Parts: sequence; structure tokens; C-alpha cells
Amino acid sequence: MPEGHVVQVFERAPGADLLAVLADAAGTAPHAVRTAGPGQWFIVGDEPLPRDTFLDLANALGPHAATVDQSHGRVRIRVEGTVVERMLAKGTAIDLDIGAFPVGHSAATLLGHVSVHLTRLDATAFEIIVLRGFASSLWEGLERMSAEFG
Repeated sequence: MPEGHVVQVFERAPGADLLAVLADAAGTAPHAVRTAGPGQWFIVGDEPLPRDTFLDLANALGPHAATVDQSHGRVRIRVEGTVVERMLAKGTAIDLDIGAFPVGHSAATLLGHVSVHLTRLDATAFEIIVLRGFASSLWEGLERMSAEFG
């Protein structure tokens, strides 16, 4: 995947309706706003985020949320194919069947021994967000998990 951007958003006080503001900030990209935990989201995109755009986002969220540009510290990896669920199931306890983990759904989980943020992009594709320092270890794990599938 391209370097792009990853912005983490933290809700300051419960109750603010941030989803509309987050959706506006993310633009038209599908699944660009991902739940990262209670009161937390990732906004992702394939293009680097200019400083002015980041500041506009921070100002739009105002007193309701804090924003942190995580683009330098996280890597996005796309995995896809007809056996992607079976491959990823070797490393996580999450039920990845499309009925249990539908398109657009996200979860923080372990993949092997590495903590990741996993999002289903479509029926046969997932995106994994991982801390940059663990990316090569995760990649090696993905290679092992996928070896039987060729």
C-alpha cells in the first residue's frame, strides 16, 4: 500500500457526535474512518496528509477530540485473495467469516505475536495497521501463514 496517512482521533468527552465530522474529514474513500476502540478512531488515506489539512481536521474537531498524526509510526498492509480468511485465521482468534466480520468492520487484535488493527475492505481483502517497528516481524509471520497457499 502507499505510505498515505494514518490519523488517530481520541474523543475528549463522551457524547459528542464526532462521526459526521470524521466522515467529512475522510472524504469519499470507503472505510476511511475505522473504530479503534471506545472513543477512538483511525482516519486513513492513500495520500500523504499535508500539514494544513491535518490542522484543518484538528480545528474541525475542536474541543471534542484530540488528533495525532500516526503516519510516521504505523504501516498499512493490504492482504487479499480467496484464502485470506484462512491465512489470517492462523494468527488471530477473531472469527473472520464475512457474516461475523463484515466489510468495513475493524478490530484491534493480535496477529501472531504482534498487536495490529485489522479492517475488512471487501469480501476477499483486509488491511492491517501495525506499528512501524513491528512491520518486518509481522511480514515474516504473514509469509509463514501464507506458505501453504502458495
